[in-house]
Amino acid sequence: MKLFKSTAFVLLLAVAFTSCNKIPNTGDYELKNEIDSVSYALGFFGAKNVKRQSEQGPYKLDSAQLVKLAKLYSGVEMNDQFRKMLQGQFDTIDTKVYKTAFLNELAYGKSYFTEMTADTYLRKKYQEIKERKNAHLNEIAKANLEKGKKFLEENKKKEGVIETESGLQYEILKEGNGPKPKLTDKVKCHYKGTLIDGTQFDSSYDRGKPAVFNVNGVIKGWTEALQMMPVGSKWKLYIPADLAYGKRGSEPKIGPNETLIFEVELLEINPK
Repeated sequence: MKLFKSTAFVLLLAVAFTSCNKIPNTGDYELKNEIDSVSYALGFFGAKNVKRQSEQGPYKLDSAQLVKLAKLYSGVEMNDQFRKMLQGQFDTIDTKVYKTAFLNELAYGKSYFTEMTADTYLRKKYQEIKERKNAHLNEIAKANLEKGKKFLEENKKKEGVIETESGLQYEILKEGNGPKPKLTDKVKCHYKGTLIDGTQFDSSYDRGKPAVFNVNGVIKGWTEALQMMPVGSKWKLYIPADLAYGKRGSEPKIGPNETLIFEVELLEINPK
């Protein structure tokens, strides 16, 4: 895990705030919980990197100039882009605690952490948070897999639904009379995708433009179905998780082990 020791981090930090009027909070701050501690350690590292870049650059800032720089930073708030970047690694942060640590270290060299203790602490918390997220995702994946299996067991009993050896189910809504695509072909399709609860996650119809893609460049359920569909057909596909996105899902709309439903209209093979 990188702890933001790059020039790119500092450049991002420089544009990571939007206007607000406050002065530096240089008093003590009580770290009440894990979120506070993580946020403080991250703010400490943020300031350390700004100071490090100043020392390595052509114009070194002295202590008085660092105080002035801290006052400039104190008048702005963290923007969503930067906050989401941090939360992607550490789940939740408190931007006020982050700013307190950042300003105290930048202006006065005051912190509850040293670089070594902050690095050790953040690595440990990062791993703990990662393990918690993975455990939660495993629970969701297991539940989605069971729901999907139950849905498909009932669905295949419906009139007109056909199940292939792989477990793919399909229903012919409109039978075309054109050629069938080969694995190496490119096709043009209109489609709509939903979860089994009816939640729509994608639609070329809504965009007003068909999708063009390689038959072998999509999820397995699509690849299998397309090779059976004559041009001009419209099918409804019921795709089990192992023929869709599997345990990894496709964030943010498709969770792990989701069974997917698509209405697919095959318009053309190898479109120009």
